Amino acid sequence: AAAAEAEVRLLLQEARESIEAARSYRRELQQRLRGLHQAREQIKESATLTRDVLEQHFSDLKGTLKKLLDERLMSLLQEVDVIEQESIKPLDECQKLIEHGVSTADDLLREGESAVDGDVGQQNEKLCNFTKKALHIQLDSLPEVPSLVDVPCLSAQLDDCLLTILKNQIFRHGTVASRPPVQLEEFVEKPGGILVRWCKVDDDFIPQDYRLQCRKSTASHFEDVYVGSETEFIVLHIDPNVDYQFRVCARGDGRQEWSPWSVPQLGRTTLVPHEWTTGLEGYSLSSRRNIALRNDSQSCGVLYSKAPTYFCGQTLTFRQTVGQPDRRDSLGVCVEQRNGYDSLQRDKAVCISTNGAVFVNGKEMTNQLPAVTSGSTVTFDMEVVQLGSCSNEGGTFKLRVTISSNNREVVFDWVLDQCCGSLYFGCSFSYPGWKVLVF
Repeated sequence: AAAAEAEVRLLLQEARESIEAARSYRRELQQRLRGLHQAREQIKESATLTRDVLEQHFSDLKGTLKKLLDERLMSLLQEVDVIEQESIKPLDECQKLIEHGVSTADDLLREGESAVDGDVGQQNEKLCNFTKKALHIQLDSLPEVPSLVDVPCLSAQLDDCLLTILKNQIFRHGTVASRPPVQLEEFVEKPGGILVRWCKVDDDFIPQDYRLQCRKSTASHFEDVYVGSETEFIVLHIDPNVDYQFRVCARGDGRQEWSPWSVPQLGRTTLVPHEWTTGLEGYSLSSRRNIALRNDSQSCGVLYSKAPTYFCGQTLTFRQTVGQPDRRDSLGVCVEQRNGYDSLQRDKAVCISTNGAVFVNGKEMTNQLPAVTSGSTVTFDMEVVQLGSCSNEGGTFKLRVTISSNNREVVFDWVLDQCCGSLYFGCSFSYPGWKVLVF
């Protein structure tokens, strides 16, 4: 009986496992069905959109070609009118002269016939008057009439090669692409931003530039956020926990037109943006509080972040416009805000000075980075390498820190006596003119 009961339990267990496997299998199949549905919808929607674009484009071309042909026809007809008028004008003048001569000759004939057939007593006087009048008219002078070979004979020269050229150009005009040459590859969350990466998927396509566009999920129009030769870009000013739609296209080497857009994809960030704290007299902030400008105030101190928003595993980036440097200047991160200090070159902080010196807990390291230059970036990357006791009595907490500047970097371990889930960032500058963007 015990053996039979054990066998039943085993069968029940196997049945339950089979049922769970069947459920999992069904979920996977349903997910693939949804994937097929989405693929089918994408094909149909893109095909419909492509048809609309083609029909509108060729409709516009027809209208433009008809307008251009009508304008050319009107120009040629006007040219015919001008040649006709200019050519007939001298003939009309010659015709008037000849008609006047014919009228004069008719009058002279009548007068001559009257003189010849008139009364004998008055015949002598009439004949004398007629003879003088005939000599005065110069009956041997005739107006010159141009021969047919000397006057214009209008014709139209219409070369059929235009139709051949147009036919060849039209038959080569436009292409239909089944896949865009570039596609979005990856979205990486950043504080108040998204790092977007894309890649080329057409081996025969040689890109010259890329064009990245973005729009909020609630917006109707895409906007350009990047045009250039890089294959990644950090899109800033992104609201946390809001979907944004992205798409990318490319321009081939030596070409003017852009390729078809990639398949639009959604990206979002859950990380709140980095912000400088407000109220410090020596610094002016941008509207989004991610840019700090050292102003002309004589007040000196460290400008901290509004909150400890830097977490290990992230990259913290400073981009700056330089002013006059000072050895006490600093850019870096710290465990806590401490008022009364004029630099981050202190305990529980790591930083880089504007001259490239690196400080850990207030001590200058032997390794040094290049001096900070205008437009360059300084990045901090940290990861936990040793996590000791985090009790109230303290412990050992070690972070592997990488600071990069001007294509060089230093790597070191930062030992702390407490656990730090998140860190503040800060900066200090002795002289005005420094401006720092943090992201």
